[in-house]
Amino acid sequence: MSRSVRTRPAGSGRHLSEAYDTALLDLDGVVYAGGNAIAHAVDSLAVARDGGMHLAYVTNNALRTPDAVAGHLTELGIATDAADVITSAQAVARLIADQMPSGSRVLVIGGEGLRVALRERGLEPVESADDDPAAVVQGYGGPELPWGRFAEACYAIARGLPWYASNTDLTIPGARGIAPGNGAAVEVVRIATGAEPQVAGKPLPPMHRETILRTGARRPLVVGDRLDTDIEGAFNGEVDSLLVLTGVTDGAQLLSAPPRHRPTYVDADLRGLLTGQPEVTGDADDGFRCGGWTATAGEDRLELEGDGGALDGLRALCAAAWTAGGEEGCRLDSGKALARLGAVSHRDGRRSRATES
Repeated sequence: MSRSVRTRPAGSGRHLSEAYDTALLDLDGVVYAGGNAIAHAVDSLAVARDGGMHLAYVTNNALRTPDAVAGHLTELGIATDAADVITSAQAVARLIADQMPSGSRVLVIGGEGLRVALRERGLEPVESADDDPAAVVQGYGGPELPWGRFAEACYAIARGLPWYASNTDLTIPGARGIAPGNGAAVEVVRIATGAEPQVAGKPLPPMHRETILRTGARRPLVVGDRLDTDIEGAFNGEVDSLLVLTGVTDGAQLLSAPPRHRPTYVDADLRGLLTGQPEVTGDADDGFRCGGWTATAGEDRLELEGDGGALDGLRALCAAAWTAGGEEGCRLDSGKALARLGAVSHRDGRRSRATES
């Protein structure tokens, strides 16, 4: 499928909460971090919702049930129904149900979220390779998941059973920092068996399909903090996206992004839903301008001149970098240019690293 290559962040004369009917919000790094609400998230979402925007929460974390996630959000001050939570557990359960007869037994390597999602699709979760399963499904099971669960998956896969994974995010954020995510656990089983799972979660189509089926969104806006799940998922689904800089992605990663990882809009946090977005003007010859900044691509590095808000400078740099990088992604040195802007990416007051979202 042919898509035009995005060479600059888009502008919007309308508030994003008015321009789109539904926000498809990632959770970790967008709404909360380490279980605590991210600054401005609660108030911003309340204003967007009161203005008529439907809020849906889309997470690759398959551990918790939608009821549990909705309860957590409600405790944070974001009133949420379980029906507004879409998880990769639900997406992978639908994927399995589309390929397996109703009532099939499925060996679960993961948490309660997977078990509930399988039952919702008429499948029976089991705990052992000796329970006559028809398939194996693997999702994040929390930090206390016993090593023996991976062995159980290997025994079943070695017998020729199909293997499914909710997602393959390598890491997940927590209160103490970054921990191994489901993708790391999937790699353990992959290395031991040589098998390849069918994967449902972001950025792959089964997750987007699940989200649209459950929300009925007609003009959705994906809101995320991670380029290779949230933003790539929006690209694959051919919908617009807003990258917020409260989680995974830092300025250097954004500037070097290939086309599938380039968001439609960039903002500091969820307050970006409540505003328009400035236009980036100019071209490669005369420089790209946003606010008081002008960005250009030199022979070996990106250049930034002027003054103003850090986000405007980052948007101008995106245009220079994405235009210079084309379909491969920009490899020019951005360090000096970003230093002029300070730390525009943050989480809990510090730069953050890759996470499961």
